[in-house]
Amino acid sequence: MAARTLGDWVDALQARGRYTFRRAEAVDESGLSAETVKKALQRLAGRGRVTKVKDYFYVVVPLEYRAAGGPPPSWFIHDLMGAMHLPYYVGLLSAASLQGPSHQQPQEFQVVTDRSVRPLTAGRARIRFFASKYVAGTAVQSMKTPTGSMRVSTPEATVVDLVRFAKAASHLDNVATVISELLPRVDPQRLLRTVRQRKDVPNAQRLGYLLDRLRAKTLAGLVHDWVVRRGPRAVPLRPGRCSQNAREDQRWHVLLSEPLEIEA
Repeated sequence: MAARTLGDWVDALQARGRYTFRRAEAVDESGLSAETVKKALQRLAGRGRVTKVKDYFYVVVPLEYRAAGGPPPSWFIHDLMGAMHLPYYVGLLSAASLQGPSHQQPQEFQVVTDRSVRPLTAGRARIRFFASKYVAGTAVQSMKTPTGSMRVSTPEATVVDLVRFAKAASHLDNVATVISELLPRVDPQRLLRTVRQRKDVPNAQRLGYLLDRLRAKTLAGLVHDWVVRRGPRAVPLRPGRCSQNAREDQRWHVLLSEPLEIEA
């Protein structure tokens, strides 16, 4: 049965527990013309009833999130990535904040996918994407959300990604602090499998050095055994920083140009 207005259709959608829709879907199901739907969406967005994330993808805004311009990305990220036809998982600081007693809340919602994607906004929320060729093989866990579920990297994959994308995680000092909070949830063998999958020796060296500094001897030992069999070369602990005259850590062959500061 056709809706009298698009607002009626959006209300009915929310009543069924759905908070996302595609514009083409609104046209097909509401019984309204494409032009009528386009103008109605503009009005609904202006009133804060919906928020546009992509030209073809909208999120219904419940009353309690009207001031924020939309619900948290966790409510719609799974549907959004489906609409974009992209594999994904929630990662980095966003994953860490869901997995441990982190006192650091990320300022953006961080998502890993298989290609470069420009950041998106939904109300006040900012979604930032990171490209990785290992998305399909990365271990993930399904986490429930108020509207369904989303894919989140496991603690082990989160730890490895944090080192690789350290700049996006407020650099290596903060990465070390976040990893220290995740350590109780990290399984040694699963961490080793993730390191093996990535085959990224320089970042494995950096990870191993951090684990040693955090006194995670078992984890560090497994990573070290994998690294030494690959004949590692000296790499700067902090990529992009000047390593001239830096001291080399002989166990991990990382160049230390400045001390690592880890919050207690």
